[in-house]
Amino acid sequence: MDLQLRAGASGHVTAGITALGGRTAMLISADSPHRRGALSPADSETIVAGLQTALAKRLPVVLMLSSSGADAHYGVAALHGWGEAARVLVRCSGVVPVLAGVTGQAISGIALLIGLSDIVVMSDDAYAFVSGPVPVREMTGVAIGPDELGGAPIHASASGTASAVTSADGVAEVLTEILSYLPSHCDELPPFFETSDPRNRPTPGAGEILPSVPTGAYDVRDIITELVDEGCLTELRAEWAPNLVTGFASLGGYCVGVVANQPMSIAGTLDIAASQKGARFVNFCDAFGLPLITLVDTPGFYPGKDLEWRGMIRHGAQLAFAYARATVPRVAVVLRKSYGGAYIVMDSKTMGNDVYLAWPSAELAVMGASQAAQILRRGADESELADYVSDYEDTYLNPYVAAERGYVDSVIDPADTRRELIDTLDMLATKRERLRQRRHDNAPL
Repeated sequence: MDLQLRAGASGHVTAGITALGGRTAMLISADSPHRRGALSPADSETIVAGLQTALAKRLPVVLMLSSSGADAHYGVAALHGWGEAARVLVRCSGVVPVLAGVTGQAISGIALLIGLSDIVVMSDDAYAFVSGPVPVREMTGVAIGPDELGGAPIHASASGTASAVTSADGVAEVLTEILSYLPSHCDELPPFFETSDPRNRPTPGAGEILPSVPTGAYDVRDIITELVDEGCLTELRAEWAPNLVTGFASLGGYCVGVVANQPMSIAGTLDIAASQKGARFVNFCDAFGLPLITLVDTPGFYPGKDLEWRGMIRHGAQLAFAYARATVPRVAVVLRKSYGGAYIVMDSKTMGNDVYLAWPSAELAVMGASQAAQILRRGADESELADYVSDYEDTYLNPYVAAERGYVDSVIDPADTRRELIDTLDMLATKRERLRQRRHDNAPL
């Protein structure tokens, strides 16, 4: 560390200013093997000092954590300490990026600290939970091990807590890669990457990825890598809500956040997890000035009684809320389907999108032709339904009707997509919005 804080203090947590991949950051390490990393009041004071210094100097925070929680030997004083750390961590939110690496256990209060972090990278042998196997067995009668309860694979696929999972030796490397896309604080512009990838490189391969049939599946990540610089995408939460892809990339040197429907998973429909995943990512990009590139191909929200009972309305509104609130440059491209409520929440013009583009293959409508026929021509014979479907497709399922009404800014050739996106980012580079003054908003959490 270039500068260590509280070097003479008791405890086993270290905090100091250091360089990570050429970036200056506040590194806080709470991963001592002493008492399985249990945090004493002195340890919590070091964490608080590090976070306060990061706020004062506007430095990104990197937490390296492996702790069994508050040290029981100190009683309530230890609980008070991690509560203070949580309070300061909340003050950091949206001001400086907070990245956490979990290399062992993260239990109780420490688990909540990773929940407050922006990005969490776990080693494949790490685990985290608020209540461990013993309380679970005593309260529910279910015998369960720590890996099954809160292992890294669980948090990567089921809970969405882990943004990425890698080897123990690779945690710092992944955190450094993610940090490379981010500014040091909210008032600094994101980094600009030097790239040898031509800004006007044609991308005919992007359009060729679309299947010949409208219902065919494909991997939207193949299209993303065709468009972005050097074909590099740093994907976050790849295993959780795989029907929506989120990640960082660069376009013409601009660091951007990418959000894309994934037709390979439940046809790219939006469910509760995808709405939460998208909303969290859009909020993060908006907080730190990363332009948003949204690639749209979705037939709508996933239907089902279970989803509605679990709050599809509230969670779907989270994604709408995040996009409507975002003030960073926002560009969307409709690749294929964009139906119903999903059309609205996937950064439509209605949500305040800056530039809305579409491929000639795009279908923008309330619903698909077959659904419309079943509703609007109920009781008609098969021949009449077929004629209506054909007429509906010709009349509504193309981007030109929406373009005539101003809902689509331009219908573009897939081969021109990279150039169009970079030209748009150039145009929006000076975009600024005056933020309204209010205490805070009330997101539909």
